[in-house]
Amino acid sequence: MTNPLILRVRAALETISDPTTGRNLIAAGAIRGLAADDGGRVRFTLELAGADRNASEKLLEAAKSAANAVDGVRVVTAVATSHQQQPTQAKHTPANTANAHANPFGLKKKPQIESAGETLSGVKSVIAIASGKGGVGKSTVAANLAVALAAQGVKTGLLDADIYGPSLPTLFGISAKPTMRDGKIVPHEAFGVKAMSIGWLVDQEKAVAWRGPMVMGAVRQLMSDVDWGELDVLLIDTPPGTGDTHLSLIQSKRLSGAVIVSTPQEMALADMRRGVSLFRQAKAPIIGIIENMAWLEMPDGSRQYIFGEGGARKAAAKLDAPFLGSIPLYPELRQASDEGMPLAAREHPASDSFNEIAHTLFEFTKNDEA
Repeated sequence: MTNPLILRVRAALETISDPTTGRNLIAAGAIRGLAADDGGRVRFTLELAGADRNASEKLLEAAKSAANAVDGVRVVTAVATSHQQQPTQAKHTPANTANAHANPFGLKKKPQIESAGETLSGVKSVIAIASGKGGVGKSTVAANLAVALAAQGVKTGLLDADIYGPSLPTLFGISAKPTMRDGKIVPHEAFGVKAMSIGWLVDQEKAVAWRGPMVMGAVRQLMSDVDWGELDVLLIDTPPGTGDTHLSLIQSKRLSGAVIVSTPQEMALADMRRGVSLFRQAKAPIIGIIENMAWLEMPDGSRQYIFGEGGARKAAAKLDAPFLGSIPLYPELRQASDEGMPLAAREHPASDSFNEIAHTLFEFTKNDEA
């Protein structure tokens, strides 16, 4: 059954018209990810086509004011994104398979990985967020760390380089394809973060069946063909394991260090150790290890260690790697991720964990710059 509060908010948003199209925001399909909880917290993304920044901000404020005026609404969290045109994509037909391997997006000629790294001259630090095993919440951690860094005044970018399983479109609640400017892809901006994902460049309904050369080519182009501009730090959400994407980042010679995310159980820790080994062999510093889903806090305040207690902390000590902190298993974190509104963007105990780790990362980047 649809939440009655959502119905009332939808009705309020129908009173706001987009001056570009003349249609109300609901009819125009401009409201995405509309959600509300029992506490009166409302979240949505405003997607606009062809709107400049000032127009987007004015329309966003009007939409937020309309939602705030609805009886039962206590807090409104909303973000606006805009798009104008779609970058050209290569059609991977048998006739052009060879070219596709060299240039998966149909953009400019594939750069060498070293020169791709050189295009990030405005980026001070590049940090890989990695995990040896899938399903440990790495992408959720990466997205929330990026939001936490931005909230601390750090110029932050987030590149979702998980070619086979991009999560950023869902985590940030954005489905629009990015625009092009002067031959480069313009990253989306949300929650103060410049964001780019392979998920915005390929058909999300189709499987990405690319072999190693295409994966490495895609990583190169996500680095060189995106207008990242000036950033203090670029976080790169890498795929699970130790594969082509990691090798491409290492070969780019721009990797400042790596953060490894793991859950406490031994099955995940075994793969985490392999990840640490890969980066150390490549002389890339291990900034630290994060233990995700560390425990579930019960109503009485006690902790239930579903995946074991302190496994990642103990493994970090054995590996002589810094331990950056533990993030409990919050049901709200899962919900916020599905709704495209990172929990680090609002007040919640999880925000404290992400803020502390983000502060440590920024301190690392300042030392790296020095």
